Amino acid sequence: MEFLGNLEKIGETLSVKGKEAVDKAKVLAEIANLKGQINTCEEVIKQNYLEIGRAYYEARHEMPEVSFEKQCRAIDNARNGIKELQEKIDVLKEKKG
Repeated sequence: MEFLGNLEKIGETLSVKGKEAVDKAKVLAEIANLKGQINTCEEVIKQNYLEIGRAYYEARHEMPEVSFEKQCRAIDNARNGIKELQEKIDVLKEKKG
C-alpha cells in the first residue's frame, strides 16, 4: 500500500510540475509576442522619424534652422562626395571600355 501511495504522490508531483512548465512556457511566449509588438512599434517610429528628417532636409537644407545646420551640411557633403565618386567611376568605366 505504501508503494502505491508513493506512486500516487509521484504522479501528482509530475502533474503539478508539468502544469507549471506549461504555464511558464505560455508566459514566455506571451512575453516574446509583446516584445515583437514593441519592436514593430519602434520600427514605425524610426521610419517616421526618417521621413520627417528627409522632408525637413528637402524643404529647408539651403536655409536650415541653426539647430539643424550641422546635419544638413553633412548630408550636402555626403551627396557631393557621392557625386564625385560616381564621376570617378564613370571615368574609369570609359577607360576600361
